[in-house]
Amino acid sequence: MIQKLKSEAIELLKKLIETPSFSSEEDQTAQLIEDWFKAHNLTYTRTKNNVWAVNKHFDASKPTLLLNSHHDTVKPNTAYTNDPFKAFVEDGKLFGLGSNDAGGCLVSLIATFTYFYDHTNLKYNLVLVASAEEESSGPDGLNSMLEVIPKVDVAIVGEPTLMNLAVAEKGLVVFDAKVEGTPSHAAHPNNNNSIYNTIAVLQWFKDFKFEKSSEVLGDVKLTVTQIKGGSQHNVVPADVDLVIDVRVNDAYTNKEIAEILQKEAPCKIEPRSLRLNSSSIPMDHDLVKAGIALGRSTYGSPTLSDQATLSCPSLKLGPGDSTRSHSANEFIYVHEIEEGIEIYIKLLEKVL
Repeated sequence: MIQKLKSEAIELLKKLIETPSFSSEEDQTAQLIEDWFKAHNLTYTRTKNNVWAVNKHFDASKPTLLLNSHHDTVKPNTAYTNDPFKAFVEDGKLFGLGSNDAGGCLVSLIATFTYFYDHTNLKYNLVLVASAEEESSGPDGLNSMLEVIPKVDVAIVGEPTLMNLAVAEKGLVVFDAKVEGTPSHAAHPNNNNSIYNTIAVLQWFKDFKFEKSSEVLGDVKLTVTQIKGGSQHNVVPADVDLVIDVRVNDAYTNKEIAEILQKEAPCKIEPRSLRLNSSSIPMDHDLVKAGIALGRSTYGSPTLSDQATLSCPSLKLGPGDSTRSHSANEFIYVHEIEEGIEIYIKLLEKVL
């Protein structure tokens, strides 16, 4: 059965690759996932472009384990030399947009859920969510499903980790900052030029360090990523706008990060959102112990995923390599998908 599921999962991934599914435009790939559930006689529900199901012998008295990955993609970048919507295998690599992020993870989790679907006497219920809008952090993705699906006690989020255990993930807060000055004609003296004032502000952001580090996630990382000021050559602008990207470790809440910067920063600064928090799972959780027993290593992930929408303990785990995500000529090795399904099943056999 496992070998058959591997073959079917790879064929599903090829279909997903060849079906455009940009964030908020995933209706056709949602249909492909529905077709899988129908073909395997699995009861499922579609909520907008999210397709989800629970195991056949769901028992409300038991804790629930979420299996989640997404079927939306970013748009292909201009450096592609392959057709991003053409799935083909060459030298053991399956090429195509979304193959690595996160199609390989998604089809592996779907195959794993199918394997366990009608098992009896499981310690955990299983709920699978093939979610939309992950890449855009949109309103109709996994975050919208948490009030729809059964209460989740622990989660595996499928993202490419080389099947190693991302036991923590940094959160994200994006800030808009404004450096003010006195607007004037460029021909006249001005000792309060907002662009010149930005020099000291940028240096402050470059030098600023949050005190608390994390054993797993390291330091909070603050990066100025955008700057905009001025509209014409002969006018000193009233202000300069900055965008600051802050990757938050598990030593702080996003709210604490915002409070610190609003108190300390030498300019006006406001967060866009505080909802994308850091996430983690205890090292002594059964899922982590089972993964370590299978020879998988643990690490803290600097990249954001749908884990940020979850309040329960969560583990990021999946086939593929994060460094290939959003790259030109994206690919995943076929053997990574096959091994991913094997490891997911072995992991859950130890826990369920």
